[in-house]
Amino acid sequence: MAGLEGWRRTHHLGELRATDVGKEVILMGWVQRRRDLGQLVFIDLRDRFGITQIVLDPSDNQQIHAMGSDIKFEYVLGAKGKVFPRPDGMINKTMPTGEVEVRVSELKVYSKSAELPFPIRDDADVTEALRLKYRYLDLRRDTAKNKILSRIKFVQCVRRAIEAHGFLEFETPILCRSTPEGARDYLVPSRIHPGKFYALPQSPQLFKQLLMVAGFDRYYQIAKCFRDEDLRADRQPEFTQIDCEMSFVDEALIRETFEQVMAKAIYDYNGRSIQIPFPKMTYRQSMEDYGVDKPDTRFDMKLVDLSDLVRDSDFKVFSQAVQSGGIVNALTVKGKAESFSRKDIDQLTEMAKKYGAAGLATVKKIAGSGQASWQSSIAKFFNDTSIAAIDKRLSLEPGDLVLFGAGPFSTTKASLGAIRVHLGQQLGFCDPSKLNFLWVTDFPMFEKDAESGRLVACHHPFTTPNPEDMHLLDSDPLKVRAAAYDMVLNGFELCSGSIRIHDSELQQKIFDCIGIEKEEAAKRFGFLLEAFRYGPPPHGGLAIGLDRLVMILTNTSGIKDVIPFPKTQTATCLMTDAPNTVADAQLKELHIKLDLQKGAK
Repeated sequence: MAGLEGWRRTHHLGELRATDVGKEVILMGWVQRRRDLGQLVFIDLRDRFGITQIVLDPSDNQQIHAMGSDIKFEYVLGAKGKVFPRPDGMINKTMPTGEVEVRVSELKVYSKSAELPFPIRDDADVTEALRLKYRYLDLRRDTAKNKILSRIKFVQCVRRAIEAHGFLEFETPILCRSTPEGARDYLVPSRIHPGKFYALPQSPQLFKQLLMVAGFDRYYQIAKCFRDEDLRADRQPEFTQIDCEMSFVDEALIRETFEQVMAKAIYDYNGRSIQIPFPKMTYRQSMEDYGVDKPDTRFDMKLVDLSDLVRDSDFKVFSQAVQSGGIVNALTVKGKAESFSRKDIDQLTEMAKKYGAAGLATVKKIAGSGQASWQSSIAKFFNDTSIAAIDKRLSLEPGDLVLFGAGPFSTTKASLGAIRVHLGQQLGFCDPSKLNFLWVTDFPMFEKDAESGRLVACHHPFTTPNPEDMHLLDSDPLKVRAAAYDMVLNGFELCSGSIRIHDSELQQKIFDCIGIEKEEAAKRFGFLLEAFRYGPPPHGGLAIGLDRLVMILTNTSGIKDVIPFPKTQTATCLMTDAPNTVADAQLKELHIKLDLQKGAK
């Protein structure tokens, strides 16, 4: 195998056209395909830019032609030769270089490839585990490669769009102080400070606020963040945020700015025009209509409250739910009643139970009126007047399917909201060509922790309350709305942001509400509180999930496909076998002694 030996590539493999016929060229790349026709050997040579066909002809060079029989898939070659037009009938109109070929006069084998664990083809049937173990081979496939290239292109576009609004790009520390709020920190032991730990940042939140105190006015960062939490299709232990902060702004200006940023970045990325301003919806309205705080508005199918109509019904599941302070909601699937078998309904019922609901009641609307028009085991519990009132509120027509949920507000909304999303995908209501942006606003400032019963911040403890609700902080904090806002796209939370607290007294009051005493606040956030003594400006910002956004823009089902080297659902890297054990000597240096439970791996 030879080195470059003075060769320098003249063209990449997606570049040559008919206008290049007659040129002497040097090409380099991987063998995608080889066809030995006896007299001629054809090789498709591939790099990240494309594919060019090269030809080994004994009339050009007998020795090189003989080399062709030893060349296998994924060998790395250098080829010198002249560009020729392809013969009539052999032009490939499906590839940009399909009008030409290169007849090779000199050939070098830069490296050979072992037998591949799977074919480098998009149509190859390969498990995800095998693809992740050999991710560097997986990324040679066009589909995988193009999604990473799409990510790179979008990052370039979003940088230009943000900087056009006067933002400055910063880097903030990766080794930080642990200030646990929300997800678990990844901890890093310090060798030179025995018994002390750094934490990998869950976000650059505190540092970007300090940059506002420092007077930089507008900050952004393509920031790597880390959270030790349970994973799913749109979540990874390490992820990337488009992290931003602005001084002297209110909610409206932040939303307006980032509507423009998104519209400009997406247009530059793929030429699509995004309608601005984005629609707005309060958190309460979102929960009432969709059962979630990140609604997919590409289809309608809203939840409808029937609590007032069924409070006194003979169907005790409904009446008792309402009388005990809960709700009864309905979800109507228009015209699809006959599409759902008993098995289908049972599967939806099981889904509802996973979200805490006791079950589902169902009705198939058929022709007629009153009880005769309800094909359901619950029809006998309702008189014709009640059925007519429910039909009217739900605008029911023959062929409609109704799913009823009853119980506490949170579980009823969550279960029906999840079923709505599932049905939207299953029935093809989620048009992948649509980009439905939405702002969700007026989130609760606090919620009660299920285990401890104490108040916790819904967003983070540096979010300022809505000015209209300041008077409720002492008397009824659960009614306080936050000056917080989420950008939602097609049912995914794309970004979360808020106006920050810049007043030390208000900050301590919020700490008091969530049970962080003054001494504890000073211990955990003292550097921020100290900075706020020296003239902090009013400021706010947001953080956009880059991985999730690119996943949506590339119509990909999971973020692993748009991350070059992702982790599995169990936060492991199959390629590098991380996390892994370390030598006892390393642990000793870090003053760490393991105390693994019996049976732990």
